[in-house]
Amino acid sequence: MPARLMALPGVYRPQSDTRLVALALAREALTPGSHVLEIGTGTGALALQAARRGARVTAVDVSRRAVATARLNALRERLPLRVIHGDFAPAVAGSRFDLVVSNPPYVPAPAAELPVRGPERAWDAGRDGRAIIDRICTTAPALLRPGGALLLVHSGMCGTQETIDRLTARGLTADVTARAFVPWGPVLRSRRAWLERQGLSAAAEELEELVVIRAQSL
Repeated sequence: MPARLMALPGVYRPQSDTRLVALALAREALTPGSHVLEIGTGTGALALQAARRGARVTAVDVSRRAVATARLNALRERLPLRVIHGDFAPAVAGSRFDLVVSNPPYVPAPAAELPVRGPERAWDAGRDGRAIIDRICTTAPALLRPGGALLLVHSGMCGTQETIDRLTARGLTADVTARAFVPWGPVLRSRRAWLERQGLSAAAEELEELVVIRAQSL
């Protein structure tokens, strides 16, 4: 993943979760002309990875700064990238893709309401961390072409099996295809007491499990 990607203030920079799903993306059999969607593009790192392989890529983000960042990075790399500002579901309604990739907000937060501004928008996802994950699971079948795949990365504390169950209940095959354990970052450390009270982490836990779930339409 290129280190030269720029990021405007407040835009989520590629981290361990981005790198994990990037490895999964590299294993996908994209061909020139494959239609790819990235939900929550941030800097555009994953979208540009697919574009470098000749895919036709659409990237969506609710953050105007993220949209501007992804467009600037595409221009700098001279790669075609369609970047849309807005909520992903209405933004691409009626379109189907060979591959959908997402590193969505998934950090459990004390506030049930999703933030509407600020950097927290890139990671806070409700009390169980599933506010966006569940929407992606619900929408995925309508976004995928026959044989199309979804790559979704999130924390194990959000409920890996729940994600798999939601996807399979909607007619997709789903399984964990990549897993990593990384040190807790500053956001999780700042919420340690709350996470322990919620039963989302064990006392003195220092490593966060990250998973990539791959789901495929029949």
